Amino acid sequence: MTRIIVISDTHTDSIDSLSDKLVDELSDADLIIHAGDFTGKQLLDDLRKIGKFRGVYGNIDGPDIRRELPEIDTIEAGGFRIGVNHPAEGGPPTNIEQRIRRKFQNVQAIVHGHSHRTKNAVKEGVLWFNPGSATGKFPALKKSYGILTVDSEIRGDLLDL
Repeated sequence: MTRIIVISDTHTDSIDSLSDKLVDELSDADLIIHAGDFTGKQLLDDLRKIGKFRGVYGNIDGPDIRRELPEIDTIEAGGFRIGVNHPAEGGPPTNIEQRIRRKFQNVQAIVHGHSHRTKNAVKEGVLWFNPGSATGKFPALKKSYGILTVDSEIRGDLLDL
């Protein structure tokens, strides 16, 4: 079994802004995914020190983060393919799934940020997963993160902080 901790839209400069509970979860993860809008490069560096890390840049991230991370990533985990994207073009979240979906082929899950709103739903055989904002930045309704569990299937769980 693979346990992936997923965060997004942190909009902060360092791991010190994240809750102790979340930092503990990140430390125990098999993989950490950040779905964009770090805002500060120190947070990227901090997450890389904790454990195995993958991430994409978001529309708010500056050149220091964009130099080090891709806009789009596809991760293999337990025989499943997970697409990760944060629409770097920004824009309203109203048609976000259409904009993101066309970026991926043959994936079983799509992780994304940008809306700051949680999502855990299967649509047309693909798990759509958005952990919300780990720091509760507007327009998030709360602080949250997600866990993807990969074994014979891929499942998502959303947790409030």
